[in-house]
Amino acid sequence: MILRRIHAGACSGWRSRSRVSWKQRLPFSSSVPSQPVPPLAQTLQEYLRALEPLLPAEELDHTRRMVQEFGRPGGLGARLQQGLEKRARHARNWITPWWVQWAYLEGRQPLPVHSSPAISLPRRDYNGWRNQLVFAAKLIAAVLDFKAKMSSGQLPVEYMRGRPLCMELYPLLFSSCRIPGPKHDSIAHYGRARRSPTHITVVRNYQFFQLEVYNSDGSRMTESQIHGQLLRIRAQSWKTDKEPMGILTSEHRHTWGQAYERLMRDKLNKESVQLIETGIFSLCLDSPVMRISDEKYASRKAAQILHGGGTFSNSGNRWFDKTLQFVVGEDGSWGLLYEQATAEGPPIATLLDHILDYCEKPDPKRAPLVPLPTPKKLYFHIDREIKRDIEHAKQNLDILINDLDVNVFNFKGFGKELPKRHELSPHSFIQVALELAYYRVHNELCPSCDIVSQRMFRGGRTEYVRSPTSRTFQFVLAFDDPSVGREAKLQLFREAVDAHAALTDRAFKGHGIERHLLGLKLQAIEDGLSIPKVFMDTAYGLATHWKLRTGQVPANTDSVMCFGPLVPDGYAVCYNPQADHVHFSIIAFNCCEETHAETLAVTLRDTLCQLQQLLQPTA
Repeated sequence: MILRRIHAGACSGWRSRSRVSWKQRLPFSSSVPSQPVPPLAQTLQEYLRALEPLLPAEELDHTRRMVQEFGRPGGLGARLQQGLEKRARHARNWITPWWVQWAYLEGRQPLPVHSSPAISLPRRDYNGWRNQLVFAAKLIAAVLDFKAKMSSGQLPVEYMRGRPLCMELYPLLFSSCRIPGPKHDSIAHYGRARRSPTHITVVRNYQFFQLEVYNSDGSRMTESQIHGQLLRIRAQSWKTDKEPMGILTSEHRHTWGQAYERLMRDKLNKESVQLIETGIFSLCLDSPVMRISDEKYASRKAAQILHGGGTFSNSGNRWFDKTLQFVVGEDGSWGLLYEQATAEGPPIATLLDHILDYCEKPDPKRAPLVPLPTPKKLYFHIDREIKRDIEHAKQNLDILINDLDVNVFNFKGFGKELPKRHELSPHSFIQVALELAYYRVHNELCPSCDIVSQRMFRGGRTEYVRSPTSRTFQFVLAFDDPSVGREAKLQLFREAVDAHAALTDRAFKGHGIERHLLGLKLQAIEDGLSIPKVFMDTAYGLATHWKLRTGQVPANTDSVMCFGPLVPDGYAVCYNPQADHVHFSIIAFNCCEETHAETLAVTLRDTLCQLQQLLQPTA
């Protein structure tokens, strides 16, 4: 594992493109504390507690002895803890550079499905390419308006539970790109350069274009100007036999890293690739897709944004390494795909809220009477090796897409107001419901990770909340037992929800266990030591085989996020709770005979309705 020490405020693997200091370009930097290193004894105790519902007694006893040996005073755990505490005193954030490097930049799986999340937005009220371009122009103007507010310090500091959040991720959304490598990737950010990029890239029919979005006097182009330029792009991008260069970015990272080196040897290719990488963001103008029933449309729409629908659809209209890619379809579908090394769900949700608000307003600016340069079409020289790379990428992406089982649905029985009325955390309510639904489908509990933000700390990213808890285990066993009365079930349910809420609260305060355990492991590697036995234990492997990967991404609109499972025999579940309904996406892999997204979705619907009856038996 390669862990490189770099300048403060940056993520490991970062390729800075300027010498402008970080603070000079952060006019809205919020005053947030450093992320704490949790006490070692506390983390080890919580780790053992998390294993209780997953391990038989004899295995738990074995692991308990191993953990106690690791955590004894003066032992290996204490030495590693001292290393983390020293690191925390001298680093902007003691875990984020390691986390970005370990979780993202050293990950070798393809970005689509396995890493990059997609957000599907409510369908727009139009059909056809003309209105597609009108809306796309509006969207581009909205994003540029958001970027202007961010750059001028007008973006208000966000708060969660009354605490200010770190805003450092926002500048990294624009003019950023992940760069593939044979062994590990890096991140290039061009927005801090003295002359920041003034273009976006637009891709249609697999063909990329450089579109300048600022006038020569530095003013942002108006919607009508942008729309005129998009018309020019459409006129230049009729379906041809052009190779879908974007498909290369969907490959296994090792394979793409090698192909990238071959691609960049050619001067023309290098120029075109760099224009894509340096662009403020990308816009994907997708062609029409096969019509489908209303019942399955939401799932198809989300999948289209997530991966483009395959090599015979719109997957060639992506550059998966790009941090921000907006997707606009001819049928009114639209959404956003983002690369996680520099972006997280909540800042993306804030950006989307701004776009939706902006789209309700008329164009505030008149177009100046100045001639505009024709958008520049990007060309590639494709030799026999690159052609072979593209063909392999096509095959592999289609295999991945065909293996994907996507189910997106809107649960209309109730929303977050129901748990609130009963003084229960809506988020933890849904988490316990998911555990119960999983148990009903598979007749077992499984290791689950729920993603929570750490942006209340400087440079913070995310933490996992482990579940199920012992309280959840007791409730799940009791719920379908006819010998257990309603009042007892209700009490167990409340205790399970409250236990999960307590874990979430602890994680928000910087006392989650998952990043701390990872830090201890990586500290041992950095110190040149063997990986501690506690991390080689069967129990640790079982407990980190996340069969249920979940995430709540609340938004002010009926959007839904989707991403792939972390393990072949697992699920990924994302949800957006509204006042009276909840949007869900459930994804599994077809290669696993035991997992089935629709079965879990149907079971989850029934489970939520039964939990409503448990709370309100007369409803």
